[in-house]
Amino acid sequence: MATFPTDASAIANSTKQLENSAEIQEFDRAMMRRCIELARRALGQTAPNPLVGAVIVRDGKIVGEGFHPGAGKPHAEVFALREAGELAAGATVYVNLEPCNHYGRTPPCSEALIQAKVAKVVAGMVDPNPLVAGTGLARLREAGIEVVAGVEEEACQKLNEAFVHRILYRRPLGILKYAMTLDGKIATSTGHSAWVTGEEARSEVHSVRVGCDAVIVGGNTVRLDNPQLTSHQPDRHNPLRVVMSRSLDLPKSARLWETSSAPTLVLTEPGVNREFQAFLIAKGVEVVELLPLTPANVMTYLYDRSFLSVLWECGGTLAAKAIADGAVQKIMAFIAPKIVGGSEAPTPVGDLGFAEMTDALTLERVSWRTVGADCLVEGYLKSKD
Repeated sequence: MATFPTDASAIANSTKQLENSAEIQEFDRAMMRRCIELARRALGQTAPNPLVGAVIVRDGKIVGEGFHPGAGKPHAEVFALREAGELAAGATVYVNLEPCNHYGRTPPCSEALIQAKVAKVVAGMVDPNPLVAGTGLARLREAGIEVVAGVEEEACQKLNEAFVHRILYRRPLGILKYAMTLDGKIATSTGHSAWVTGEEARSEVHSVRVGCDAVIVGGNTVRLDNPQLTSHQPDRHNPLRVVMSRSLDLPKSARLWETSSAPTLVLTEPGVNREFQAFLIAKGVEVVELLPLTPANVMTYLYDRSFLSVLWECGGTLAAKAIADGAVQKIMAFIAPKIVGGSEAPTPVGDLGFAEMTDALTLERVSWRTVGADCLVEGYLKSKD
């Protein structure tokens, strides 16, 4: 049975201990948020590896920091340990993902932490990779290091949702992004679509692209919109721009064929329009033939290229095919407070073959927020597995 203090001094001491405990917990959360901030510096550059940041604290002060810059390069903990030097001994290490415990392209971080004689490791989440999956934390405990896991876990999971999805389902995370008016149109009846949303929303999309490995459109988007599909941010990552086209009936003047700022990949079927393929290759565009050219096969191909996240910025016809093919898991819908009308005006998702409202796909884990004058709704489709 629990006992409680009865005299005033004991109650005061007990309260002080609780306050100190709360302060420590908030400090832990603050350090984990710093890990996430560091990890995000490598957005779009780590595939197939996760985003990881590490912070080393001794006597309440940060003595070392680091983040994982990309596959084949040292992990976050290694950079943080290098910066901390001898001050790592007896210190607390914060890392948003469980330290690895296996030899891959780099040695295990668990052993590096043990050799540095750190006193405590605080991890944001357990690594879903079967090669790690709790063994890193177990190895640290075996070595006498105090281990805490689950600090700011939801934020850590969100940061690496694409990595987790890739590990669990052996596919990149597919994100369907679109912008529509309040009456559900992505363009007018004439096809004019510039601009549905405001500058703030477009800037948000540019930031989303920074964190993605590829962005996909179909031939109609190339013909009608002539997009750039870059992050529009100097010195930031640009995704691989992917065009799916069975006919290759595409304009030679498209901005996507200018590859000095960002690479472009065109996916088509075998033998299609060899002359245009030669034109693309001469422009520095990569051309790959897939049979059949379907969203599912495209995601398999991009998985084999070690991608983590793929942004679908296509029109309604291809969007419907991507959803039906299981190539989309997350929806990002920007809704503008505008009404354009038009019975023939295009909508963000084409025919899915649903006859009853009960057939509708219902999103899970839905959130929304305003972005300038527009509203962003995010949610996840139910997994078919």
